[in-house]
Amino acid sequence: MTSEFRKMIRILNTTVDGDRTIYAALASIKGIGFSLANAVLKKAGIDRYKRAGELTDEEISKIEEVVRNPAMPSWLFNRQRDPVDGKDYILVGDEVTLAERRDISVMKKIKCWKGIRHSLGLKVRGQRTRTTGRSGRTVGYSKREKG
Repeated sequence: MTSEFRKMIRILNTTVDGDRTIYAALASIKGIGFSLANAVLKKAGIDRYKRAGELTDEEISKIEEVVRNPAMPSWLFNRQRDPVDGKDYILVGDEVTLAERRDISVMKKIKCWKGIRHSLGLKVRGQRTRTTGRSGRTVGYSKREKG
């Protein structure tokens, strides 16, 4: 059990700044927001205003255990009703990216509207495309000649 202050610590396979509060440090991990960070710290029994660098190895393992085996309401989870097995999960770090990539590839495969938009590289969620989201040359604008 270490009690000295550490500038960088490793939580859930992510390097976190030790100067930040553990509440903000957990929220900086991909897949964990402020609400989930607050719930995890309450469940683990750790003060949310404690600096991340002051955590002991035991407290870090307790946080990781709560995230891996959560006993919380499912509305806090970031992966509800997984299409593969129908369970609720908390995905953290690279798991979030992999699940997102897998979901997009399934949408492309079944050729749903969102899948078609993803495959064409267009806006997916109903945004305007007439004037925004352009790449390449500017359209509809020309400079006046100096003369």
